[in-house]
Amino acid sequence: MTTEKAAPAESVPTPGSGDGAIIHRRRRGWLAFLRDVLVIVLIAVLVSFLVKTFLVRSFYIPSGSMEDTLHVNDRILVDEITPRFGDYERGDIVVFRDPGGWLPPTVAPERPPIVEGVDWFLSLVGLSAPDSDDHLVKRIIGLPGDHVVCCNAIGQLTVNGVPVDETSYVKLPSGETSVSADAFDVFVPDESLWVLGDNRYRSKDSRYNQDQPGEGFVPVENVVGRAFLVTWPLDRFGLLDFHHEVFAGVPDPVEADVAP
Repeated sequence: MTTEKAAPAESVPTPGSGDGAIIHRRRRGWLAFLRDVLVIVLIAVLVSFLVKTFLVRSFYIPSGSMEDTLHVNDRILVDEITPRFGDYERGDIVVFRDPGGWLPPTVAPERPPIVEGVDWFLSLVGLSAPDSDDHLVKRIIGLPGDHVVCCNAIGQLTVNGVPVDETSYVKLPSGETSVSADAFDVFVPDESLWVLGDNRYRSKDSRYNQDQPGEGFVPVENVVGRAFLVTWPLDRFGLLDFHHEVFAGVPDPVEADVAP
């Protein structure tokens, strides 16, 4: 009797096996990965937008009016939240919108749409500051109610009758001792600030805008926030000094010391 060998059974493909299924699983994995990346990017953009809107903004310095504290093209961070829960102090460095007439009118150069789009996106998340040219940065010298006068016999300004020694941060031309080339005597109105640049002889600040509708004062509502950190260039990275100690001896304004 002859014995027949059984032929090997043909393999039957099971569901989900084979090259097609592998490709399908890989494609589904890539789609899930891309979905996760998109969600992460959207969350990052949202967080950056909220931070820029309510907490911190970035600006660049377009002029030398705050030298040697701030240099041209420095990048700074501006704290938007602290002033909302407290008051500004004399010596604070603030960024503010033009109160009107401080800056000359400018026309933005035309740029390719893709450049405009990228700049818009970067500004949305706070990495670009296309509106820096529409803002100014100065140091607060007078708070609401303060009586600010310049200059006394040795070239110092006084706040509420007390001389202020600004030599720690004011930049003056060689041989000059007076902190202002022009005299002034002002009472700061409510909800306003009197601001000056550290590069005192090259700053178009409150002194030189008294002929404007705001008479040189900056409405508090125009202030974006207080600058606190230089982020670029890296060799200048560091916290800004507000020199609050310079104004430590200045008394609060008294009701009797008001503008006539």
